[in-house]
Amino acid sequence: MLKNRRATFDYEILETFEAGIALTGSEVKSLRDKQGSLNEAFARIKNGEIWLEGVNIPIYQQASYNNHDPLRSRKLLLRKTEIDELAKGLERKGLTVVPMSLYFKGGWAKVKIGLGRGKKLYDKRESEAKRDAKRQMDRALKRY
Repeated sequence: MLKNRRATFDYEILETFEAGIALTGSEVKSLRDKQGSLNEAFARIKNGEIWLEGVNIPIYQQASYNNHDPLRSRKLLLRKTEIDELAKGLERKGLTVVPMSLYFKGGWAKVKIGLGRGKKLYDKRESEAKRDAKRQMDRALKRY
């Protein structure tokens, strides 16, 4: 399971979707070895289809000549209504589609994507202060 830890820190996630992802065999094996990165990833809509860009899935060593390009664009598998909903969200000012995690569910690779708005610096400070306050409350409750 790959997580994009910066997604919830840098973006205020308004809505989430679960999408399938079209992968080659060597990409699946590399992901099952827990290799890869979602840090620079983003999604884009082209010709009524949604594509995941910037995901780094390293080359699988045992794949020999059948290896994949680590940074290629990968197609996300969503229903037409979900793609339309994402397109409407992207038309609004300041919203973007951010991949939050990549995982396996029932043998199939899935990507959790979120429609989010970029946070300002003061929003990040506020969420960090809330997280610290919650941590301190949990510590205090644990003592008693």
